[in-house]
Amino acid sequence: MHRQIPSNGTQQQGDDQLTADKATIIGLSLAIAMSSAAHADTLQNIIDKGEVAIGVKADFAPWGMRDTNGNVVGLEIDLANDLARKLSEQAGKEITARTVVVTTSNRMEFLEQGRIDVLLATMADTPERRRVVGILQPSYYSSGIAVLAKKDSGIVGWESLDGKSICGIQGSWFNKDYGLKNGAEMVVFAGNAEAEAALLAGRCAGWLYDDASFRARLQSNPEKWADYTIATPVVADAPWGAGVRKQDLAAPIAAAVSDAITEWHKSGTIVELEEKWGLGASDWVLQMQEKCLAEDPICDSVRDDSE
Repeated sequence: MHRQIPSNGTQQQGDDQLTADKATIIGLSLAIAMSSAAHADTLQNIIDKGEVAIGVKADFAPWGMRDTNGNVVGLEIDLANDLARKLSEQAGKEITARTVVVTTSNRMEFLEQGRIDVLLATMADTPERRRVVGILQPSYYSSGIAVLAKKDSGIVGWESLDGKSICGIQGSWFNKDYGLKNGAEMVVFAGNAEAEAALLAGRCAGWLYDDASFRARLQSNPEKWADYTIATPVVADAPWGAGVRKQDLAAPIAAAVSDAITEWHKSGTIVELEEKWGLGASDWVLQMQEKCLAEDPICDSVRDDSE
């Protein structure tokens, strides 16, 4: 077999291409390294800017909602502002909280993209989410999954969802596990306002969502919800975790947020905020207060990812 030996010009072109490829690889490696370095001390970046960007919900009353003036208020917004206050004390300079409205479907994306530094947005701590973002210990709240429905809807348990149209929220993991697997015909919406409107308009027989949100509605506006009830047992009770970028889990920002959460439990801050927002003290929060005061390992800032 005859093999043609390239001319010196062709050889030179090959050498030039190889050099260019190496330069590209080196350039990409440096870019990745610089990007990682830029996020290596998110807390210092926050201190330098005098601002921490915190992702919050605006469609999950009373944890995050808009008031009559359009301002975002709620329990988690109060926590976000207190986190900024604690960071200010740590830094010795004022740091303000810039709340950024997120939704269930985009909150982790906002965090990954660097559009926010911290996530405080009703996010249940699940193994799937841990693979995407850094979820901190300890958790700061907890809730389960249920269906809100009219009392005469015929929904009296999970099996009774079979064949019924059930409202849900895009990106919620339980749409499949507790809706579709029980035979429900899921009708999903981008946010809570749309799902609530569809339920009230009779477009869905029930709404599959977080029981804490339902409890808040039933307690805060009993006249509006007089004909509705939580029609299924509450299942899959899951703690809510604050989030940081995955690469920030071992960084100072993660420790600062974890310390703030532990202090919220010890001081009774979350108990007080539950009272302020008309929720009443939940058993989980009261138990967490006792555990953190007793230095229970569940209140440690070091999180076990092996679970």
